[in-house]
Amino acid sequence: MRFKLYTLVDITETGARRGEEPKLHRQQQNFLTVMQTIGLRVNPTYVAAPEIIKDIPTKYNLGSKYKTKQSVWKYKFDIDYEGALDVPTLVKDFDLIPIIVDLDETAKFENAHFITQDDALCNIYFEVDDK
Repeated sequence: MRFKLYTLVDITETGARRGEEPKLHRQQQNFLTVMQTIGLRVNPTYVAAPEIIKDIPTKYNLGSKYKTKQSVWKYKFDIDYEGALDVPTLVKDFDLIPIIVDLDETAKFENAHFITQDDALCNIYFEVDDK
């Protein structure tokens, strides 16, 4: 079963480790936060690195506060067992998870957290990808 997420948070996968260039390390930490949060319930299967789309966030069901073109990260992941994870569970699990800001994101956040349950401030959105 494949899922897609869209986020305004910089989740660029850099592979950087502690002691390497700080910005690259912080971007990698956001990516690992996504993987570890999903991993609390299932073992996600890596499909490909997140890609960046420059577009209007509301097209991806992100917060209505973000009206102008922004950087949106799109990430796909698979899980092995259908029914082991669903969108409502992801929404609940990700709400208020801390993030690192001031990287390559173009959106400005009021708080340094993933927000899933606020129509105006939502900065991460999940959907099942049947394709």
